[in-house]
Amino acid sequence: MQEILHFLSQLSLHNDREWFEVHKDEYTRCRKRFEAFTAEFLQGMAVIDPALSGLQPKDCIWRIYRDVRFSNDKRPYKEWFGVFPAAPAPGKPKTGGKKSMRGGYYVHLQPGNCMFAGGIWGPTPELLKALREEIFANYDEVEAIMQSPQWRRYFGDFDTEWMLKKVPQGFDKDFVHADWLKRKAYTFSTPLTDEQVCAPDFVEHVLDIARAAKPMNDFLNYTFEEYGEFPSHDR
Repeated sequence: MQEILHFLSQLSLHNDREWFEVHKDEYTRCRKRFEAFTAEFLQGMAVIDPALSGLQPKDCIWRIYRDVRFSNDKRPYKEWFGVFPAAPAPGKPKTGGKKSMRGGYYVHLQPGNCMFAGGIWGPTPELLKALREEIFANYDEVEAIMQSPQWRRYFGDFDTEWMLKKVPQGFDKDFVHADWLKRKAYTFSTPLTDEQVCAPDFVEHVLDIARAAKPMNDFLNYTFEEYGEFPSHDR
């Protein structure tokens, strides 16, 4: 994995097509190495979460090429590698992996900014409301998950990057976990050091984190199943 981090660090300094073409072979080697890691990761994840069985690396890995058509940032390449195993919607096998809106297991490789994340990112307004209602009605289940030793080993609260300033209309502003209702996404994450990423036991390490993440994903995905419209990302 050291070669991947080195390539990405250089790409961040030379994010242009001319440099990339000169180093295309290096990228190809790194891509194949990441695909091999992903295949091993998916094999372990299928044991931890059988709903992920059948996913292939191509379902879960993002292309390195950025879509710059509607962005002010014209850098042509992503400066990270990411993999997101997540189950497809029922009856829609092509909505799994990176296209899924279910709670999943994300591994992000970027020099100095590697991480593992879980949960549901970018829900539709209808799904977000359903998640808030489920958390409001069953906050004791969320508390129990967050108080478990496995969870506390890696995670704290839900991530706070995407939050409203006030409790949404229709919910009690004095609710004991009012901050949970302000979330616009229900994700949780833990950092990974570059040394951890390059260690021989990296796959085992992220699988251990995934085991801690599964109960919260199960809670969130129960709401996704009940919601029933089964949207998907197109990322």
